[in-house]
Amino acid sequence: MYPPTRKDFISLTLTEQGSRSYNNSKNWRRKSCWRKWKQLSRLQRSLILFLLAFLLVCALATYPNLAEHWRALTERSVQEEWSAVDIPELKPVNPAVIPEQERKIGLVFPEPPPQKPKKAPSNKRGPPVLQHRLMKRENASETQVKEREREGQAANGEEEGEKSLVSWRGAMIEPERGTEPQPSAKEEGAPDPAAQEGPAAAAHERQKAVVEAFQHAWKGYKEFAWGQDELKPISKSYGTWFGLGLTLVDALDTMWIIGLKEEFEEAKKWVATDLQFTKNVDVNLFESTIRILGGLLSTYHLTGEDIFLEKAKDIGTRLMPAFNTPSKIPYSDVNLGRGTAHPPRWTSDSTVAEVTSIQLEFRDLSQTTGDSQYQKVVDGVMKHVHGLAGKHDGLVPMFINTNNGQFSHLGVFTLGARADSYYEYLLKQWIQGGKKETELLEDYVQAIEGVKKHLLRKSQPSQLTFVGELAHNNFSPKMDHLVCFLPGTLALGAHHGVSSEHMELAKELMETCYQMYAQIETGLSPEIVHFNLIPRHGRDVEVKPADRHNLLRPETVESLFYLYRFTRDKKYQDWGWEIFQNFNKYTRVSTGGYTSISNVRNPDNPDPRDKMESFFLGETLKYFYLLFSEDFDLINLDKFVFNTEAHPLPIWTSS
Repeated sequence: MYPPTRKDFISLTLTEQGSRSYNNSKNWRRKSCWRKWKQLSRLQRSLILFLLAFLLVCALATYPNLAEHWRALTERSVQEEWSAVDIPELKPVNPAVIPEQERKIGLVFPEPPPQKPKKAPSNKRGPPVLQHRLMKRENASETQVKEREREGQAANGEEEGEKSLVSWRGAMIEPERGTEPQPSAKEEGAPDPAAQEGPAAAAHERQKAVVEAFQHAWKGYKEFAWGQDELKPISKSYGTWFGLGLTLVDALDTMWIIGLKEEFEEAKKWVATDLQFTKNVDVNLFESTIRILGGLLSTYHLTGEDIFLEKAKDIGTRLMPAFNTPSKIPYSDVNLGRGTAHPPRWTSDSTVAEVTSIQLEFRDLSQTTGDSQYQKVVDGVMKHVHGLAGKHDGLVPMFINTNNGQFSHLGVFTLGARADSYYEYLLKQWIQGGKKETELLEDYVQAIEGVKKHLLRKSQPSQLTFVGELAHNNFSPKMDHLVCFLPGTLALGAHHGVSSEHMELAKELMETCYQMYAQIETGLSPEIVHFNLIPRHGRDVEVKPADRHNLLRPETVESLFYLYRFTRDKKYQDWGWEIFQNFNKYTRVSTGGYTSISNVRNPDNPDPRDKMESFFLGETLKYFYLLFSEDFDLINLDKFVFNTEAHPLPIWTSS
């Protein structure tokens, strides 16, 4: 038989033109992955998508902390090397901060000092500012010589490529030329003429610088915000809070104290003709009391002019409805025109500081007018708080309910916002009343012992004494700049015979408050700091991003004034001068006024907020002027007591 016939053939696959075939390309692999994805069940795909979304959210949440940690690691070697150095005088421990002396030399003199050929600091460090235009009382020839010297310096600056004006976030800031470094910070061989003439001459020059700063701020207020509450110096406009000319009223006694009689007379005329309390407006009891009532009473006592007492009695009477509560603990808000009062919309609570820091003013109003109703209501508040439960070794919670009169939000204790001035007014009421009201003194002494027991700690690496916070027995190393009132209050108490130990604690805390400025890149303190408690880890002061703003607050300068007045130690004047120069460097606006800033950690762009608080003129510059004064009878602290807005009120005599 024959084998089957062999049939050989070739198979061909014909494709249409343009059809796609597997070629191992990226596009083909993507198609394959998509097919595999589609083959998954709906549940499997949902689980995978949820996992990816969860990982993305976690990454976004942890990125800021990881970035901050990485930045700390990169700086750790430098910080540890610096922290290993002994710091006997607690000078700035942040190596990134250019000392004030070098900053000034870099700005004022284009060439470095001849005897120290160091590399000059960059002229781009921070926004330069207007020079001090000090009050000129020299003869005409001296003035002309100084003008020619300034023109020569300006010409040299232009040769070095400096600009006459620098645009900084919309504010035109002139290069700084006239602010002299403090005598202790000057180069050897370059003596300060004022220092050669003696400490009194140096202090006088610094006082003139403060007067010039006030005039510069007043210029902006008068031109852009006359009769309004607050100046917005960058936008050349104003802000309204109560519509009662807060800045003007707050600054009245400052103008009188520093000798600006012409500006004072102009402001007095506005008070007499335009300050009216009949408008339908809600005002905060505490703020309107310390700023307006306190400012008017203080100005009356300094000048003896009846218009200020008349206005003070008017607003004091209109604030009285705040005390018409079931517990006699006052409401926080009062409508001056309608004569009604109410708590905030979101709560029936008032803060403890608000209801216990209006006593100096209302008591003085009664003493001055002979009408006891004002003192009666505020004394009743203090007696009520004295007997309340919920204190912790003299420390008080932050809130009190206006309906039942009891503390609320128990277990949280701070000397910062919402409680600070309670402790301040315990001592000051005792002083104001001639040291006769022993309950006030007992509460004050007990509270300070509570602070020492529960809130006092030492930072690392410099062992700075600071006051933290306590929340349900958990300690936090958080300290508000507001707490820097405490060194001055402790010193005031020691001066009036409370305890010599309080003066030693005041000195320690004063150094801490100074370091809150010195360890920061701009030399200006943030609103809140956290102190480092870990040995040999970074620097003492840590600042969170949300706390980096500076509002031109006065508390540190206030305490420097008290410490210098009682100790005569020149270092407190020098520290104040450094702070004053940094205010001029980073907050002064060329067209008039000073502005709060948002970032004290960034000297190249501190991010101005376009707002000058009324207390900058009412408190900060006033305390600067008094700090630099060698006339210790200027607001004699045995005859006057300052309210918490720096308005001096007389201490009652036995008669």
